[in-house]
Amino acid sequence: MNQKIATITLFLLAAASASADGLVAGSADEGKNKAVTCGACHGGDGNSVNPEWPSLAGQHSPYIVDQLQAFKDGSRSNPLMDGMAKALSDTDMANLAVYYSQQPAAPRAVNDASLVDKGQALYRGGDKQRGIPACMACHGPTGAGNPAASYPKLSGQYAVYTENQLRAYASGARTSDGPSKVMRDIAEALTDEQIKAISSYVQGLH
Repeated sequence: MNQKIATITLFLLAAASASADGLVAGSADEGKNKAVTCGACHGGDGNSVNPEWPSLAGQHSPYIVDQLQAFKDGSRSNPLMDGMAKALSDTDMANLAVYYSQQPAAPRAVNDASLVDKGQALYRGGDKQRGIPACMACHGPTGAGNPAASYPKLSGQYAVYTENQLRAYASGARTSDGPSKVMRDIAEALTDEQIKAISSYVQGLH
């Protein structure tokens, strides 16, 4: 089990050390125009008002592009997003990503205060017995993520949405973590209570 943690941690640290020269080139103005349709779910400025749908404001542009591509190629699936992504060109995706990455994210509080201690412990220290590395090894101590490695910003993201994504990884319904299966392996090892605790904690993380 400890060997598994070491392997995953080495992978995360290697990816986190990637250079920052892979950021997306696009037009925020064009992205804003294209985002009119997206605003129905994600909010006009990328701050969603529905906890089922992710806020995109302040999210890293490489990650947004990667996820739009994932919806397009089927490694992620959602009845609404599948068709939307298939209609986007690479240029559209880049422009949307740049636009949303430049929008200020609305701060949020933790979803369930009773889960803060458990969520914080898992986020910062993981769970060695279950082979779960610390979330901050990849997403940073404040949940800011790593744009060069295309690791998403988690701080302020809705707990409901994060919980749904962890469950999708755990079940194998979401495979956008690629051949490494890093997120699938981690999510599969999490208990139901741990998923709820981490999700609640990152909603208020800043």
